[in-house]
Amino acid sequence: MGKNIFFEQKGPFLLNEILENINPKQNILISDIKSLNEAKNSDITFFESINYINFAKSTKAVCCLTTDKLKIHLPNTCKAIIVKNVLFELCKVTRKFYPNADIDSLDTTLKEPIKLNYPKVSFGNNIFVGNNCKIGKNTILGNNSIIEHDVVIGENCVIGSQVVIKNTIIGNNVVIQDGCKIGLKGFGFIPIKEKNLRFPHIGKLLIKDNVELGSNCTIDRGSIDDTVIGKNTFLDNQVHVAHNVKIGDNCMIAGQVGIAGSSVIGDNVSIGGQAGISGHLRIGNNVKIAGGSGVVKNIPDRTVVMGYPAVPLKEFIKNSKKK
Repeated sequence: MGKNIFFEQKGPFLLNEILENINPKQNILISDIKSLNEAKNSDITFFESINYINFAKSTKAVCCLTTDKLKIHLPNTCKAIIVKNVLFELCKVTRKFYPNADIDSLDTTLKEPIKLNYPKVSFGNNIFVGNNCKIGKNTILGNNSIIEHDVVIGENCVIGSQVVIKNTIIGNNVVIQDGCKIGLKGFGFIPIKEKNLRFPHIGKLLIKDNVELGSNCTIDRGSIDDTVIGKNTFLDNQVHVAHNVKIGDNCMIAGQVGIAGSSVIGDNVSIGGQAGISGHLRIGNNVKIAGGSGVVKNIPDRTVVMGYPAVPLKEFIKNSKKK
């Protein structure tokens, strides 16, 4: 993930300051909160699903929020912090480090005429560009679009009208059609008795070179990890990509597809219109998912699936003949 340029980090903190109920007291200095595979030896991480066992075994984190059943998979260098609800404790820790990341703020500071700051960029009317943004040469920004603070846009990009971009780093030759909303906070909360507790989303959105987003796509930034759209991947209109999703290179995703949080899509994947993919899944390379399918399980490489729940195409045809 690298340095977080979009959200102010309040650490470091002693472990006792982050989790007050630890006994005995632990005077471990914690620099940041990171995912299992991104954490360094001064970070705290979390491990709440066996699906991430390989990342857990090799994590470099100094300590980890986890359960009694999962702690055995952590290396000896990582102190297991046993909690009843990993995601609830993770939420509290993240709010400690990033207290202003649970609700998207608006950059409303008036600027000098932006054309003077970006002489090689073409601007439409009524455009807002926040502080510390970088926009490459020959990029075009359409009417009534908003580029929030610290956003990076590469060269030769086309940003349509009424687009909102936050917490995002965009490569070269990217096309973002009208009405897209990208890099905003995703759907994350912890249900408790009194109210729903908002989960801060401190990740960013990375869009690689030669990507195209159709009109009115919504792509959430990451919660702890980043959301990533790979090179030369094209999204049709009204596609929703949730937080932490990783989409590979050369993918084609048709209209009204929804991809739930933390799923990983391989390279050269085709997804038909109105298909839905559940969260925390792994979709292999060269997979084809038929339109209207509901994917609820991992899909291996070079597989064609169809139906709800989605099954291999031959199985779908066989089952259809029985009806």
